[in-house]
Amino acid sequence: MVETAGPARPAGQAGQRRVLAALALAQFICSFAGSNMNVMINDISEDLDTTVQGVQVAITLFLLVMAALMIPGGKLTDRYGRKRCFLTGLVVYAIGALLSAAAPGLGVLILGNSILEGIGTALLIPPVYILTTLLHPDVTSRARAFGVVMALGGVGAAAGPLIGGLITTAISWRAAFVFQALVIAVIVVLSLRIEDPLPPDPTRSFDTVGAVLSAVGLVLVVMGILAADNNIWLMVALLVLGALVLWWFFHSVRAREASGREPLLSLRLFHNRTSNLGLVTQNIQWLLLMGTSFTVAAYLQVVRGYDAIQTGVIFTAATLGLLVTSLSAERLAGRHSPRTLVMTGFAVSVVGVAALIALAGSFSTAWAFVPGLLLIGLGLGVMLTPSVNVVQSSFPEEQQGEISGLSRSVSNLGSSFGTAIAGTILVAGLTKGAYATAMITLAVFGLGGLAAAALLPRHTGSSTTSTPRTTAPRSSA
Repeated sequence: MVETAGPARPAGQAGQRRVLAALALAQFICSFAGSNMNVMINDISEDLDTTVQGVQVAITLFLLVMAALMIPGGKLTDRYGRKRCFLTGLVVYAIGALLSAAAPGLGVLILGNSILEGIGTALLIPPVYILTTLLHPDVTSRARAFGVVMALGGVGAAAGPLIGGLITTAISWRAAFVFQALVIAVIVVLSLRIEDPLPPDPTRSFDTVGAVLSAVGLVLVVMGILAADNNIWLMVALLVLGALVLWWFFHSVRAREASGREPLLSLRLFHNRTSNLGLVTQNIQWLLLMGTSFTVAAYLQVVRGYDAIQTGVIFTAATLGLLVTSLSAERLAGRHSPRTLVMTGFAVSVVGVAALIALAGSFSTAWAFVPGLLLIGLGLGVMLTPSVNVVQSSFPEEQQGEISGLSRSVSNLGSSFGTAIAGTILVAGLTKGAYATAMITLAVFGLGGLAAAALLPRHTGSSTTSTPRTTAPRSSA
């Protein structure tokens, strides 16, 4: 395609801010959807005549559908274009939110929230990260843009309990889903002027077999974790079957690459050690955030007897901490290496988990949860942006679709694992002992993230050697 003089991005700073606002709001509402139901556990279970475990399954399935379909969603952006996939995902998400608001039972809630909202998220989130990368080619502006996107994402996850609690208490848990649909409408309006920096390529092949195998394998693994408190043999069977399906997936990818055909996920993406370590840290960050959110929210409501708004107010501490450090991403990136920031983030978060265990066991007041949640919010805010920037910036623009899908899949898989693992431990007992065991498990994962972060290169970031081109080619308007 012959380049033209017309810029692909919206003219002027106002246009760029409008686009960034749309992308950041999209990340916000998807993260919000993953955590706001945590404070509705009692209300939903009573209204729909189900159990705490039933609500946990709905939450986990939403996160799992996102994780399972994020890689195929990233690949579809190359074929159909970033803007088209983004808008399609928004529409599917809105339909799912409205269906959830009208759900007469758990089955319809799972269809609307877990399935349709999950599919919509898998379509719209990869374009968020691809467009952020391509529209901000220099180190400084990209760090600033990712700081805004990750700040809104982290705040969505951390503030989900507060906003969800306020809406549930003032109106109904169903109104929280109407709120999501209204935010989606705002995002659609803001997104109409987005112009794709790269033209879509309808001739690109799509690995359908790989998409099915990867999705089925991930679903089986997480469902195996959820089955742990009911049937140990079913858990083992699902985990083994999931591992076999994932092995089949990687074997099919290798065979497809050997025959010269384009696979769903190129194994070359895993040849970059820095990116691999960044993906591990992303996975554990979201495992910590969502695992803590579900565990603390469920414990406060079911064991301590707090209502939705009281639980949400307590989570304000995590929201404030995450917002403060996330919005400082650009300044922190200019002063410290990603390795330092990610290590610091994990260290602070693990201390926060320890505080949640120690203070909750010693004091009955709600204030006992504030210091730990504040520290976890501060720690996560410090490291979310550098982890994403390390991964995205490790690859050239022609691989942004693949790596964005993989990156978001890994992060959402972490969210699924956090809710499934910690939630399964908690739901099995719902006692102080179960709460402490779940939080200790999260702390162990946090230490694993700290170890992975320590292996990152001392000097890394957007200017990696594997990014030969930093300026997106301009498509004709």
